[in-house]
Amino acid sequence: MTIIETAKMNGIDLQAYLADVLDRIHDHKINRLDELLPWNWAPAVRDRAAAA
Repeated sequence: MTIIETAKMNGIDLQAYLADVLDRIHDHKINRLDELLPWNWAPAVRDRAAAA
């Protein structure tokens, strides 16, 4: 619950945050996990050509 409340306090779209973090965490480097915390998080940039 703490990470959810922190995301809310940082004005993050909770559904987008959780979906992105859960998708990325399995292959994210352990020494860079702080990038996935709500106050540091930025959505992953997807290749637009692959998405189209």
